[in-house]
Amino acid sequence: MAADHPEVSLVVPCHNEAGNVSALYERVLAVMEQTGKSWELVCVNDGSRDDTLDRLLALHSQDTRVVVIDLSRNFGKEAALTAGLDHARGDCAIPLDADLQDPPELIHELLEKWQEGYDVVNAVRLSRKGESWLKRASAHAFYRFINRMSDIPIPEDTGDFRLLSRPVLEALSQLPERRRFMKGLFAWVGFRTTAVYYHREPRLSGTTTWNYWKLWNFAVEGITSFSKVPLQLAAHMGLIVSGLAFLYAVYLIIGTLVYGNPVKGYPSMMVTVLFLGGVQLLALGVMGEYLGRIYEESKLRPLYIVRSIWD
Repeated sequence: MAADHPEVSLVVPCHNEAGNVSALYERVLAVMEQTGKSWELVCVNDGSRDDTLDRLLALHSQDTRVVVIDLSRNFGKEAALTAGLDHARGDCAIPLDADLQDPPELIHELLEKWQEGYDVVNAVRLSRKGESWLKRASAHAFYRFINRMSDIPIPEDTGDFRLLSRPVLEALSQLPERRRFMKGLFAWVGFRTTAVYYHREPRLSGTTTWNYWKLWNFAVEGITSFSKVPLQLAAHMGLIVSGLAFLYAVYLIIGTLVYGNPVKGYPSMMVTVLFLGGVQLLALGVMGEYLGRIYEESKLRPLYIVRSIWD
């Protein structure tokens, strides 16, 4: 039977993970039996189009420690993860990916650090097997790039796989953002933090829904959620371009006074106009990204809608 107040909540967002959920449950079961702690497995069905929900319900009928939350549609991983954390009843919560790239066997180390008094225990990737060099390189560069732009240090090479104590979960529940970059929010709340290290395994089965366009949007989400640097760069660029334009105007005036005013300069005029137009469009695009996020937040729509819960 599911415990009313388990010690550990394992939170798993699921989107088209029918081929992975049974293996995930078996490995979690084996690990948690060794720990001797009461636990629950909170699985959030994020609008799956395969039979993920049916397989989750079969696990729930087999073991009521498996809690199934069915969202009304696909709201995205960040929203599904938030739903799982909101419904986690444990003294701590551990988000896991359903594809078993995050090994449940590392839960032992996470719990040991928690028992030492840490509120957040990050699982840091030493390697990323089964991924292309381009994806590994872009992920490596992203974390270092965003840390140079953000006032909040975001742990490098760290995904959602980590342990979060109950005080951290309560703090996260107070954050009202609709456009959520969870890795940044985990860092923003603070608390006593440490890390364990592991080698990330390839996906067990199925194919990832992440592509480079989604990863690009994810990076933009992270940067705009935790940094005003793009806006500052747009302002600085405008100042620099204005200064250069002023100097060029002085150069043209002096040249006209000294050498006269022959009909020249069409190429330089076109270059200048196109350059200034490009800078203006870039600045407008940056401001548009932030304005769009303000618009989304102002509507105050719920982050997710739950269709049914089996607990």
